[in-house]
Amino acid sequence: MSVDFSEYVTCLNDEDHEHVEALETSYHEAQRVMSPRGLQNYLEGMRAFCTLGRGQDLVLTYVQEIPGVVKEVGEDIIPDVVEAMMKLSSHTSGSVITLIVANLPMAAQRLGDAEVLRGFLKLLHQMTGKAPRGLRPMMENLDELLSKLTLGGLRRWVMFGAQAHQRDLDGQLAYFALKTESSKAILKSERRGTLFVNNQRKLNFYLRALWARSFYMRPTAGDFESRQGIRPYIENFQIHVPDAFDPFRGIDGMDLYRATAAHCAAHMVYTRDPISAEQLSQAQMRMIELFEDARVEYLAYSEFPGLRKLWLQFFTSEPDKDDAYGKPHETMDLMMRATRAIMDREYRDEIQAINEIADDFVAKLEEDPYAPRLSWMAGVDFYNKMVEIAKIPSVRILSEWPIPYRDDNRYFWDFSENMFETQGVDYLPSSQQTVRKNVSLMEFVNEIDSEMKDDNPQEVWVLDTELFPYEDMGISYNEMEGVEPVSDPYHYSEWDYHVQLSRPDWATVLERKQGRGDPDVMDEILTKHKPVASRIRHIIDALQPQGIVRRRGYEEGEELDLNAAVRAMIDIRRGIMPDPRINIRITRHIRDLSIVLLLDLSESTNDKIGDIAEGEEGYEDQPSILDLTRESAGLLAWAIDSIGDNYAVHGFASDGRHDVQYYRFKDFDQHYDEEAKSRMAGMKGNLSTRMGAALRHAGWHLTQQNAQKRLVLLVTDGEPADIDERDPQYLRHDAKKAVEDLAMQGVYTYCLTLDPNADRYVARIFGENNYSIVDDVERLPERLPNVFAALTG
Repeated sequence: MSVDFSEYVTCLNDEDHEHVEALETSYHEAQRVMSPRGLQNYLEGMRAFCTLGRGQDLVLTYVQEIPGVVKEVGEDIIPDVVEAMMKLSSHTSGSVITLIVANLPMAAQRLGDAEVLRGFLKLLHQMTGKAPRGLRPMMENLDELLSKLTLGGLRRWVMFGAQAHQRDLDGQLAYFALKTESSKAILKSERRGTLFVNNQRKLNFYLRALWARSFYMRPTAGDFESRQGIRPYIENFQIHVPDAFDPFRGIDGMDLYRATAAHCAAHMVYTRDPISAEQLSQAQMRMIELFEDARVEYLAYSEFPGLRKLWLQFFTSEPDKDDAYGKPHETMDLMMRATRAIMDREYRDEIQAINEIADDFVAKLEEDPYAPRLSWMAGVDFYNKMVEIAKIPSVRILSEWPIPYRDDNRYFWDFSENMFETQGVDYLPSSQQTVRKNVSLMEFVNEIDSEMKDDNPQEVWVLDTELFPYEDMGISYNEMEGVEPVSDPYHYSEWDYHVQLSRPDWATVLERKQGRGDPDVMDEILTKHKPVASRIRHIIDALQPQGIVRRRGYEEGEELDLNAAVRAMIDIRRGIMPDPRINIRITRHIRDLSIVLLLDLSESTNDKIGDIAEGEEGYEDQPSILDLTRESAGLLAWAIDSIGDNYAVHGFASDGRHDVQYYRFKDFDQHYDEEAKSRMAGMKGNLSTRMGAALRHAGWHLTQQNAQKRLVLLVTDGEPADIDERDPQYLRHDAKKAVEDLAMQGVYTYCLTLDPNADRYVARIFGENNYSIVDDVERLPERLPNVFAALTG
């Protein structure tokens, strides 16, 4: 990948190589989810955000968050996002725009559709004109709002607050921060019963279980003015359903979604030919739709009988007194009764004409459900009957079908834009996606000198083995000319203690590799600390697995303890109560442990330890905190490797929330060999300490390991801090939340800190018994193995 970001990002300093690497990792992620056109829009967006002059944070937020948005709703949303942020820039500050962009992936996931997300962006623009002060607090609470409200409900909640506090700026801030009773009351009243985004995965499995195929489902937001929303519909072979369903006459929202999804899927499975609307009135079309719906449902419940019960309950349930649909028109009521008569063969209507129509249609269905014009003829005949026995209402009334699960039937009408001649759409055609292709050596050699260059190749050629030059130097082409693979960005939430909510995908972790050093340096550590290594050898012998262990004194066990059994019999003969613990329990003592040694490699680790001041002779010969950290890590790695436990040695530093750098010196599946030693010998300290994101990423690595006990052993020289956070409490609370979240996942965290003033904060972050303070930094190489032994012994 060789995109010149200087063409697109003019607001970064030329010397700012760290941020350029962050751009490259995000571009690498974007390549996997975007077509060339989408990538071009993405890059042009970088240029546009730079021209705003609102700082680097906004640009980096856009670069890192947009791939997540594209994954959820497709790449066509990129120009809309850029345009919306350009409009907002004249109404609000850069920090608020940054907060909006940072929340877009979560909003896209919650809203679930590009059109709905566009509606959300329009709502934000409306809000800047009515209540601009409320944007920041609303964005800080957006996760909670979208977990309870549809886009329509959010719009009504926003407009109420904007009108109620139009001139009251303090009240405006309180309302949108969910701190007033009126704000909470409106939120409660606008909360819908069942949200689609919370059940989409279940519905996909439901349809796949029925028809063994995938159906694309997308939400729609049509409840801006009322809670009813728009009817389901099928377009471009995708099922569009309301983004929320309230209970209907005692039927819960999940059953409504099942009925809707199954009905729309039945249309797509059992409709083979379109129906012509030529020379038909709107009323006649509504009658034909009635019988086409009945036909596809008949075919569906003939194959899956349980669907009959699911759909029939909508026609047998009694209306509530506050039913949103109201009492249906006389003709609409007859249409519903005809549907029930077709579906329920035991039902007999009081109007004999309804029974005759239903019996005739069912007979034709049983004879040939795919007969041409079957629904067309039945619908026209039914219309003629309705003209005789009832008054045909207006088209508006006929279009307001009182059963919410049925779609609007645009799918099968033979209009000029015939759905049966189009192809289904997806966000990214497979023809545009990059594929990896294994090739032979000769194929590779024939193309290796090609002058063609493509920053977004559709094929990446891969050899099974590395290619070495003709001169046998023992170094492959990849080692001579290749670059380290670009890491995928990892996005983690961050806890904001001000609002007591997590900011989703707020911090970005990038895995990087530091330079290599001389591996002999790590071997010399054992010689330098020979007395410590000798004591560690005794620890190793004590911690190694002991195999089969027999423990006496159990009431239940695998073997009988003869001595205890004899003593019990003697006690019985003497007439006293015997000790029932006469069994031996056999256990296999195995150390099922995975551990990450996580090293803080911030700039402060370069500080020297000793009494010689900077500039005086001998200052450079004094060891630094980093030197002692490396030595302690080397001793512990040697000890754990001797025991045989599964472990990794990682480090971290940070340059703001967009660039938390994570270094993997030794991985779980890697031996403590020359490669790992050279990596550890080359470790360097720089930048800051965003501890929470690093802990979460270390915990993620541990959760990938199959172990009974998982431990993160953190070695740090100070408290959490970063360049983009002035509040010292913010990152402390986030680190505490990270520790709590890891504990819920079964990951134990322990901190060994070199900060003599750590008592102020370390206990609140890690817990009273989960930390140690090393008062004498020079004793770190000795203390670290002892802490490990105490934790895992």
